[in-house]
Amino acid sequence: MMTEVDTLLDNRYFSTLAFVSVTVLALLVCLFCFELVTRYKCWDEIKRGNVAVAMATGGKIFGICNVFRFSIASHDSIYQSLLWGGFGFLILMAAYFLFEFLTPVFRIDEEIRNDNRAVGFVAMTISIALSYVIGATIH
Repeated sequence: MMTEVDTLLDNRYFSTLAFVSVTVLALLVCLFCFELVTRYKCWDEIKRGNVAVAMATGGKIFGICNVFRFSIASHDSIYQSLLWGGFGFLILMAAYFLFEFLTPVFRIDEEIRNDNRAVGFVAMTISIALSYVIGATIH
């Protein structure tokens, strides 16, 4: 089975479709994981017009996809790309917890849920910026 998949991945069109499909699936799994650890429901808050949640979630989406972009660019195998992308996501999630821990003055999740756009912007920027650092280490 692996040989057939690897043969199909030699085709550039199929390879592109496979990498995009796997990344979208991984993105959904990663967003679900973030949904489990935040104190608010991202999509409910976005539906209500909470801009801070939209910015924080958008930063997470960009960050996750950017980590996978680096992973795909650095590896020939879809399996290695998925493994390193997943590892990069775990680092990104650890950074999320670190951000929450290092700001004891207020609770990040509460501020974002309360539509504090300044905190949402910082959360978005941290996700995006760290995705570049994490991505640069994936090789």
